[in-house]
Amino acid sequence: MTMSELRERTSRFLQSLDQFTSRVGVTVAVAVGLAVFMVVNATFGFPSSWQGIFASASSVVVMVLLFALKHTQNRQQTALQLKLDEIIRALPGADNHLVQIERAEEQELGDREREQIMVHESLRNGSADADTTGN
Repeated sequence: MTMSELRERTSRFLQSLDQFTSRVGVTVAVAVGLAVFMVVNATFGFPSSWQGIFASASSVVVMVLLFALKHTQNRQQTALQLKLDEIIRALPGADNHLVQIERAEEQELGDREREQIMVHESLRNGSADADTTGN
């Protein structure tokens, strides 16, 4: 198995895990399982060995789910960014410098953000003036 095949299989597994764990039924099953565990644990006097096993198992599950969630979010963010870049390139009046702007230096991002804030404020002021003069 090559590295790219391993990466692809891992990606598919993490996406499937994310889709599976985001279902309501899984959440209910986990909540019921935890409640049963607590009742059984209380019945046996809260043995410390059980608590250690539970803590270790829950830490492993949290780490795996964290990586699955992060992987899925990164894929979705990349796909969304590619779609937005394609829209920017397709619009004749769009600023093509905004394609892949997320990779720009902090200074450029700050400058672009300030420009957009000024445009937004001028539009708000212009529409507010139009509302007062139109009435």
